[in-house]
Amino acid sequence: MKVEKTNLWPLVLFKTSKLFWVFICFVLMLFGCTAQEKKFVTMKKENTPNNSQLNMTPEIQKTEEEWKQILTPEQYHICREKGTERAFTGKYYNTKEKGVYKCVACGNELFSSDAKFDSGTGWPSFYSPIDSTKIMTQMDYSYGMTRVEVMCRRCGSHLGHVFEDGPKPTGLRYCINSLSLKLEKNNP
Repeated sequence: MKVEKTNLWPLVLFKTSKLFWVFICFVLMLFGCTAQEKKFVTMKKENTPNNSQLNMTPEIQKTEEEWKQILTPEQYHICREKGTERAFTGKYYNTKEKGVYKCVACGNELFSSDAKFDSGTGWPSFYSPIDSTKIMTQMDYSYGMTRVEVMCRRCGSHLGHVFEDGPKPTGLRYCINSLSLKLEKNNP
């Protein structure tokens, strides 16, 4: 019985090229993630207050039990446990009424309806806060993402995140949970 030798070089080439493409993808991901992180750090330094120079300790200090007495369970989850409401379910994502959006936990005036825009994301979006010293930001690496978290400076409640894909004049999109806000409507 005669055994035929098969030509193995196409199989070796395929295995080698597969490893090559895995290596290329790894390198691209590594450099892509590094560039993205630098982008957010730049945004944080240029467009928001330098939190290292501002007091990061909220003015209002309460125990978690005290917060649970003030907030509904849903508000507590968003504000104190850094949760996120589902897109297109919040009270204010499609609201056009004029007024001031305040922190639901402490009443701090955060955003004006004049800075609100429809981002199509399903959350209330603003291109700037009323005053940048009313909020504080920090890097958020949860869920395998790199984002900039936005919090109320007065009470430390989680509000949402800020991204660099907003409209002029700032180019920012403050994507905020409705449950962390309370709209005080303007009088007609």
